[in-house]
Amino acid sequence: MSSTQAFIDEAAKIYKVLSNSTRLNILYYLRHYNGEADVKTIVNDLHLAQPIVSKQLGILYRYQLVSRHKEGTRVYYALDDPHVIEMIDDMLKHVKHEFKGEPHPRNLYK
Repeated sequence: MSSTQAFIDEAAKIYKVLSNSTRLNILYYLRHYNGEADVKTIVNDLHLAQPIVSKQLGILYRYQLVSRHKEGTRVYYALDDPHVIEMIDDMLKHVKHEFKGEPHPRNLYK
């Protein structure tokens, strides 16, 4: 397998991780509300079950989409990688255009 194909395959894995609406909801929450939060806060604010949130955060962490640190018995998760923040923001901008029926920005590569 070529290095280009391996790179594309890895990108596809990341997009597969991002295709889960619960994971996107958690990322959106971290991006737009607190920047970082512990599992209990995410569970309470998003009205999701704790095992679901923990599992999804584990997946996001495994793919380096969130970072984490421990304070006492609490584990805090953060969306602090500028590349991930930009990717999430760009995706949400694209969806916003789709919802509003607005044209997308012109292709910069023409």
